Amino acid sequence: MTALEKGITANGTGYGGKTWNILGQVYFPKAVTDSTFAFETNSDPGQFVPVHIHPTQDEFILVQEGTLNLKLDGVWVKAHAGDLVRMPRGIPHGYFNKSDKPCRALFWVSPMQKLEALFNQLHNLTDPAEVVRISALHEVDFLPPEAND
Repeated sequence: MTALEKGITANGTGYGGKTWNILGQVYFPKAVTDSTFAFETNSDPGQFVPVHIHPTQDEFILVQEGTLNLKLDGVWVKAHAGDLVRMPRGIPHGYFNKSDKPCRALFWVSPMQKLEALFNQLHNLTDPAEVVRISALHEVDFLPPEAND
């Protein structure tokens, strides 16, 4: 069981000094506990995470800088700096930086389930098919590519 530790995870750093590179996007874990998992993403223009489902977790995104286009339960929406996106478990969602500027966002998922273990295994992988395969073993199910249209 992972308990919440008091303290501060400084800007531009990850909890415990950890950083993940997942298919070119940089992720910083900010808080890691059984009840919640928080991480920051830095998405360059054109980067995205395809539509997927967390069957056992609720997820939130607080956009800190820039704009994210999201496919949320089959509908395209935009979230701007300061907006909070709510994604209940079981709802298909994906996020895309379709702008010409970087986007920074804080994500948190509750409960953590297998997400930290997933991110550890995805770090520095370059094969999208392998990312999809490993994700399915960690309760993250990617939809077929046409779901991103």
